[in-house]
Amino acid sequence: MEVVIRPTAAEGSCLAADLVESVVATTPRAVLGLATGSSPVGLYDELGHRVATGRVSFAGCRAFLLDEYVGLPTGHPQRYRSVIDEIFVRQVGMSSDSVDGPNGNASDLAEACVEYERRITEAGGVDIQLLGLGSDGHVAFNEPSSSLASRTRLKTLTRRTREDNARFFGGDVAAVPRHCLTQGLGTILEARRIVLIAAGVSKAPAVRAMVEGPVSALVPASVLQLHPRVTVILDEPAASLLQLADYYREVWENKPAWQRP
Repeated sequence: MEVVIRPTAAEGSCLAADLVESVVATTPRAVLGLATGSSPVGLYDELGHRVATGRVSFAGCRAFLLDEYVGLPTGHPQRYRSVIDEIFVRQVGMSSDSVDGPNGNASDLAEACVEYERRITEAGGVDIQLLGLGSDGHVAFNEPSSSLASRTRLKTLTRRTREDNARFFGGDVAAVPRHCLTQGLGTILEARRIVLIAAGVSKAPAVRAMVEGPVSALVPASVLQLHPRVTVILDEPAASLLQLADYYREVWENKPAWQRP
Protein backbone atom coordinates (compact mmCIF):
# COMPACT_ATOMS: atom_id res chain seq x y z
CA MET A 1 0.00 0.00 0.00
CA GLU A 2 1.45 3.34 -1.11
CA VAL A 3 0.52 6.22 1.20
CA VAL A 4 0.97 9.75 -0.13
CA ILE A 5 0.44 12.77 2.12
CA ARG A 6 -0.15 16.11 0.42
CA PRO A 7 -0.46 19.47 2.20
CA THR A 8 -4.03 20.08 1.03
CA ALA A 9 -6.99 18.16 -0.37
CA ALA A 10 -6.69 20.13 -3.62
CA GLU A 11 -3.11 18.94 -4.11
CA GLY A 12 -4.26 15.41 -3.38
CA SER A 13 -6.94 15.72 -6.06
CA CYS A 14 -4.32 16.84 -8.58
CA LEU A 15 -2.14 13.85 -7.78
CA ALA A 16 -5.11 11.49 -8.14
CA ALA A 17 -5.87 13.11 -11.50
CA ASP A 18 -2.27 12.44 -12.55
CA LEU A 19 -2.76 8.75 -11.78
CA VAL A 20 -6.02 8.54 -13.72
CA GLU A 21 -4.52 10.44 -16.63
CA SER A 22 -1.53 8.09 -16.75
CA VAL A 23 -3.85 5.06 -17.00
CA VAL A 24 -5.98 6.61 -19.75
CA ALA A 25 -2.87 7.73 -21.66
CA THR A 26 -1.60 4.15 -21.86
CA THR A 27 -5.05 2.53 -22.13
CA PRO A 28 -7.38 4.86 -24.11
CA ARG A 29 -10.25 2.38 -23.73
CA ALA A 30 -9.73 2.04 -20.00
CA VAL A 31 -12.47 0.83 -17.69
CA LEU A 32 -12.90 3.20 -14.76
CA GLY A 33 -14.43 2.44 -11.38
CA LEU A 34 -16.22 5.54 -10.11
CA ALA A 35 -17.01 6.55 -6.54
CA THR A 36 -19.50 9.17 -5.39
CA GLY A 37 -19.59 11.10 -2.11
CA SER A 38 -17.51 14.17 -1.26
CA SER A 39 -14.01 12.67 -1.51
CA PRO A 40 -13.66 12.44 -5.31
CA VAL A 41 -15.38 15.73 -6.24
CA GLY A 42 -12.11 17.69 -6.42
CA LEU A 43 -10.59 14.93 -8.55
CA TYR A 44 -13.51 15.00 -10.98
CA ASP A 45 -13.31 18.79 -11.23
CA GLU A 46 -9.60 18.55 -12.02
CA LEU A 47 -10.19 15.89 -14.67
CA GLY A 48 -12.91 18.06 -16.20
CA HIS A 49 -10.42 20.94 -16.42
CA ARG A 50 -7.85 18.69 -18.10
CA VAL A 51 -10.42 17.52 -20.65
CA ALA A 52 -11.39 21.13 -21.38
CA THR A 53 -7.76 22.04 -22.05
CA GLY A 54 -7.21 19.00 -24.28
CA ARG A 55 -4.79 17.31 -21.93
CA VAL A 56 -6.76 14.05 -21.65
CA SER A 57 -9.78 12.43 -23.30
CA PHE A 58 -12.22 9.89 -21.88
CA ALA A 59 -14.02 9.39 -25.19
CA GLY A 60 -13.01 5.74 -25.45
CA CYS A 61 -13.48 4.84 -21.78
CA ARG A 62 -16.17 2.91 -19.96
CA ALA A 63 -17.08 3.23 -16.30
CA PHE A 64 -18.82 1.29 -13.53
CA LEU A 65 -20.29 2.71 -10.33
CA LEU A 66 -19.47 1.27 -6.95
CA ASP A 67 -22.99 1.32 -5.59
CA GLU A 68 -26.57 2.54 -5.81
CA TYR A 69 -29.36 3.23 -3.35
CA VAL A 70 -32.34 0.90 -3.41
CA GLY A 71 -35.69 2.47 -4.13
CA LEU A 72 -34.81 5.96 -5.31
CA PRO A 73 -36.71 6.68 -8.53
CA THR A 74 -34.94 7.29 -11.82
CA GLY A 75 -33.97 10.94 -12.01
CA HIS A 76 -33.87 11.46 -8.24
CA PRO A 77 -31.01 13.97 -7.67
CA GLN A 78 -29.36 11.76 -5.02
CA ARG A 79 -29.57 8.57 -7.02
CA TYR A 80 -25.90 7.77 -7.63
CA ARG A 81 -26.41 7.48 -11.35
CA SER A 82 -27.75 11.05 -11.35
CA VAL A 83 -24.90 12.25 -9.13
CA ILE A 84 -22.14 10.74 -11.27
CA ASP A 85 -23.68 12.19 -14.43
CA GLU A 86 -23.55 15.62 -12.81
CA ILE A 87 -20.12 15.56 -11.15
CA PHE A 88 -18.17 13.45 -13.66
CA VAL A 89 -19.79 12.35 -16.92
CA ARG A 90 -20.82 15.81 -18.11
CA GLN A 91 -17.51 17.35 -17.07
CA VAL A 92 -15.36 14.92 -19.01
CA GLY A 93 -17.58 14.52 -22.05
CA MET A 94 -18.27 10.81 -21.70
CA SER A 95 -21.43 9.33 -23.15
CA SER A 96 -23.96 8.48 -20.46
CA ASP A 97 -24.40 5.11 -22.19
CA SER A 98 -20.77 4.25 -21.41
CA VAL A 99 -21.43 4.39 -17.64
CA ASP A 100 -23.07 1.47 -15.85
CA GLY A 101 -24.34 1.00 -12.31
CA PRO A 102 -26.26 -1.51 -10.19
CA ASN A 103 -30.02 -1.39 -10.67
CA GLY A 104 -31.44 -0.40 -7.30
CA ASN A 105 -34.98 -0.54 -8.68
CA ALA A 106 -34.82 -4.08 -10.07
CA SER A 107 -37.70 -6.41 -9.24
CA ASP A 108 -35.13 -9.09 -8.40
CA LEU A 109 -32.27 -7.36 -6.57
CA ALA A 110 -30.23 -10.52 -6.09
CA GLU A 111 -30.29 -11.22 -9.82
CA ALA A 112 -29.43 -7.60 -10.55
CA CYS A 113 -26.25 -8.03 -8.48
CA VAL A 114 -25.24 -11.18 -10.37
CA GLU A 115 -25.92 -9.43 -13.66
CA TYR A 116 -23.82 -6.43 -12.65
CA GLU A 117 -20.85 -8.64 -11.83
CA ARG A 118 -21.24 -10.28 -15.24
CA ARG A 119 -21.17 -6.93 -17.04
CA ILE A 120 -17.97 -5.87 -15.25
CA THR A 121 -16.33 -9.16 -16.21
CA GLU A 122 -17.45 -8.87 -19.83
CA ALA A 123 -15.94 -5.37 -19.98
CA GLY A 124 -12.57 -6.89 -19.05
CA GLY A 125 -12.54 -5.74 -15.45
CA VAL A 126 -11.71 -2.36 -13.95
CA ASP A 127 -8.37 -0.76 -14.84
CA ILE A 128 -8.43 1.90 -12.11
CA GLN A 129 -10.89 1.97 -9.22
CA LEU A 130 -11.48 5.25 -7.37
CA LEU A 131 -12.54 5.07 -3.74
CA GLY A 132 -13.46 7.28 -0.83
CA LEU A 133 -13.39 6.26 2.82
CA GLY A 134 -16.24 6.23 5.30
CA SER A 135 -15.70 7.57 8.80
CA ASP A 136 -16.24 4.04 10.15
CA GLY A 137 -13.76 2.53 7.69
CA HIS A 138 -16.20 1.41 5.02
CA VAL A 139 -15.50 1.54 1.28
CA ALA A 140 -18.33 1.60 -1.21
CA PHE A 141 -21.17 0.49 1.09
CA ASN A 142 -19.28 -2.41 2.63
CA GLU A 143 -20.13 -1.65 6.24
CA PRO A 144 -18.16 -3.01 9.23
CA SER A 145 -18.52 -6.83 9.44
CA SER A 146 -18.64 -7.17 5.64
CA SER A 147 -16.99 -10.29 4.28
CA LEU A 148 -13.55 -9.56 2.91
CA ALA A 149 -14.39 -11.80 -0.06
CA SER A 150 -17.86 -10.30 -0.70
CA ARG A 151 -19.34 -9.72 -4.13
CA THR A 152 -21.93 -7.23 -5.36
CA ARG A 153 -24.96 -7.58 -3.10
CA LEU A 154 -27.72 -5.92 -1.07
CA LYS A 155 -26.54 -4.18 2.12
CA THR A 156 -28.33 -2.49 4.99
CA LEU A 157 -26.79 0.87 5.81
CA THR A 158 -25.76 1.63 9.39
CA ARG A 159 -27.21 4.55 11.27
CA ARG A 160 -23.79 6.23 11.19
CA THR A 161 -23.54 5.99 7.41
CA ARG A 162 -27.06 7.35 6.99
CA GLU A 163 -26.22 10.24 9.32
CA ASP A 164 -23.06 10.95 7.34
CA ASN A 165 -25.05 10.97 4.09
CA ALA A 166 -27.97 13.01 5.42
CA ARG A 167 -26.18 16.17 4.26
CA PHE A 168 -27.07 15.15 0.71
CA PHE A 169 -30.74 14.84 1.68
CA GLY A 170 -31.23 18.23 3.30
CA GLY A 171 -30.03 16.95 6.67
CA ASP A 172 -32.95 14.51 6.93
CA VAL A 173 -31.65 11.10 8.06
CA ALA A 174 -35.08 9.58 7.47
CA ALA A 175 -34.84 10.46 3.77
CA VAL A 176 -31.65 8.43 3.31
CA PRO A 177 -32.51 4.94 2.04
CA ARG A 178 -31.84 2.05 4.39
CA HIS A 179 -30.60 -0.29 1.67
CA CYS A 180 -28.24 -0.21 -1.26
CA LEU A 181 -26.59 -2.43 -3.82
CA THR A 182 -22.82 -2.31 -3.58
CA GLN A 183 -19.79 -3.90 -5.14
CA GLY A 184 -18.25 -6.26 -2.61
CA LEU A 185 -14.75 -6.09 -1.23
CA GLY A 186 -13.78 -9.10 -3.31
CA THR A 187 -15.10 -7.33 -6.42
CA ILE A 188 -13.15 -4.16 -5.64
CA LEU A 189 -9.92 -6.10 -5.08
CA GLU A 190 -10.09 -7.38 -8.66
CA ALA A 191 -9.41 -3.90 -10.06
CA ARG A 192 -5.94 -3.67 -11.55
CA ARG A 193 -5.19 -0.43 -9.74
CA ILE A 194 -6.91 1.33 -6.83
CA VAL A 195 -6.73 4.97 -5.75
CA LEU A 196 -8.35 5.97 -2.45
CA ILE A 197 -8.76 9.61 -1.46
CA ALA A 198 -9.44 10.80 2.10
CA ALA A 199 -9.37 14.35 3.42
CA GLY A 200 -10.15 16.07 6.70
CA VAL A 201 -9.50 15.31 10.34
CA SER A 202 -12.81 13.44 10.68
CA LYS A 203 -11.32 10.68 8.49
CA ALA A 204 -8.08 10.40 10.52
CA PRO A 205 -9.18 7.50 12.81
CA ALA A 206 -10.44 5.48 9.84
CA VAL A 207 -7.26 6.21 7.89
CA ARG A 208 -5.08 5.01 10.76
CA ALA A 209 -7.12 1.81 11.13
CA MET A 210 -7.10 1.17 7.37
CA VAL A 211 -3.39 1.77 6.80
CA GLU A 212 -1.69 0.72 10.01
CA GLY A 213 -4.18 -1.54 11.74
CA PRO A 214 -4.82 -5.24 11.19
CA VAL A 215 -6.80 -6.49 8.23
CA SER A 216 -10.23 -6.88 9.74
CA ALA A 217 -13.87 -7.00 8.71
CA LEU A 218 -14.45 -4.36 11.40
CA VAL A 219 -12.52 -1.95 9.17
CA PRO A 220 -13.51 -3.05 5.66
CA ALA A 221 -11.06 -0.68 3.95
CA SER A 222 -8.17 -2.50 5.65
CA VAL A 223 -8.58 -5.26 3.07
CA LEU A 224 -6.85 -2.91 0.62
CA GLN A 225 -3.59 -3.84 2.34
CA LEU A 226 -3.83 -7.09 0.38
CA HIS A 227 -3.92 -5.40 -3.04
CA PRO A 228 -0.62 -5.05 -4.93
CA ARG A 229 -1.30 -1.59 -6.43
CA VAL A 230 -3.14 0.70 -4.02
CA THR A 231 -2.36 4.39 -3.67
CA VAL A 232 -3.89 6.13 -0.65
CA ILE A 233 -3.87 9.92 -1.06
CA LEU A 234 -4.35 11.99 2.11
CA ASP A 235 -4.24 15.61 3.14
CA GLU A 236 -2.39 16.51 6.32
CA PRO A 237 -5.45 16.43 8.63
CA ALA A 238 -6.48 12.98 7.40
CA ALA A 239 -2.93 11.72 7.98
CA SER A 240 -2.60 13.30 11.42
CA LEU A 241 -2.91 10.04 13.40
CA LEU A 242 -0.54 7.92 11.30
CA GLN A 243 2.39 6.56 13.29
CA LEU A 244 4.60 6.30 10.20
CA ALA A 245 3.61 9.58 8.55
CA ASP A 246 7.21 10.80 8.31
CA TYR A 247 8.23 7.55 6.64
CA TYR A 248 5.44 7.85 4.06
CA ARG A 249 6.58 11.39 3.26
CA GLU A 250 10.20 10.25 2.89
CA VAL A 251 9.23 7.39 0.57
CA TRP A 252 7.20 9.71 -1.68
CA GLU A 253 9.89 12.39 -1.82
CA ASN A 254 12.48 9.82 -2.86
CA LYS A 255 10.34 7.81 -5.27
CA PRO A 256 12.19 7.17 -8.54
CA ALA A 257 10.96 9.25 -11.46
CA TRP A 258 10.10 6.15 -13.48
CA GLN A 259 7.62 5.08 -10.78
CA ARG A 260 5.76 8.38 -10.70
CA PRO A 261 2.64 9.05 -12.79
